[in-house]
Amino acid sequence: MGMDKDPRCGYVAIVGRPNVGKSTLLNAVIGKKISIVSAKPHTTRHRILGVLNAGADQAVFVDTPGHAGRTKRALHRVMARAIHHAIDDCDLVLILIDAQGATAQDRKLFELLDERKARAIVVVNKIDKLRARSGLLPLLAELEQYPFVAYVPVSAKTGENLGRLMATILEHLPHGPPLFPKDMATDRSAEFRAAETIREKLLEQLHQEIPYGLTVEVEHLSKLEDDRWLMHALIWLERDSHKPIVIGKDGRVLKSVGREARVELCRLLGARVHLELWVKVREHWSDNERELRRLGFDSP
Repeated sequence: MGMDKDPRCGYVAIVGRPNVGKSTLLNAVIGKKISIVSAKPHTTRHRILGVLNAGADQAVFVDTPGHAGRTKRALHRVMARAIHHAIDDCDLVLILIDAQGATAQDRKLFELLDERKARAIVVVNKIDKLRARSGLLPLLAELEQYPFVAYVPVSAKTGENLGRLMATILEHLPHGPPLFPKDMATDRSAEFRAAETIREKLLEQLHQEIPYGLTVEVEHLSKLEDDRWLMHALIWLERDSHKPIVIGKDGRVLKSVGREARVELCRLLGARVHLELWVKVREHWSDNERELRRLGFDSP
């Protein structure tokens, strides 16, 4: 058996500034070949998002929070720490940037990666937004100055070039046997993934009006007698003034979020879901490390 036939396996951290398309990329990949798993590796710092199995090879995707430049608030401090830990412990780092060009925040992230650039792949996302592919040339020329392993332009939204990205990831992972069974079951993190699904739908509806002061907590999840799931979720806000925005006129925003989330949650849980959403205010939750831990943010 030649070296190249040996299976490859490793952890892949996904980093990037907020709203650059990390979830979309992951969902696109998951839609193709990934099964989400709930196990955490021995270090509790990682949240495993999913496992890509391609033949004997396996890539284990690990979540990192969106990199926000400001670190005064507890939320930003916790996020910066989580990014550092995830990057240090992973075999490969995927850095997501927007095809429109690198921002000052992206460049800050490049600096943060330091000598780890030698095991980082830059994913240039949202190429579907470019009028012409030649629009990428100035960005690729800028990236050339950094010692990254590879640059892969993709569209997470349309799926363009995702096959090449997967091949590039697997090619740069270390040789080793799979870390997780091919058919790993997933029940323990259903609440976490459901909360993220609801949060994603909220952010889509609200655009950037309330980016930080919003988190979702699934307070209750159980199976009803008719095989439906019953889910209670709390939407936590930092300010009373945000409440009418999230609820919307005549409850329109909340109803719409509930409708869209329900469709995805039915797929996630494999059965019909009765979802109840409540909006609550807890001032300064993102400034308080204890609150952050209670709401599921890791704080190593």
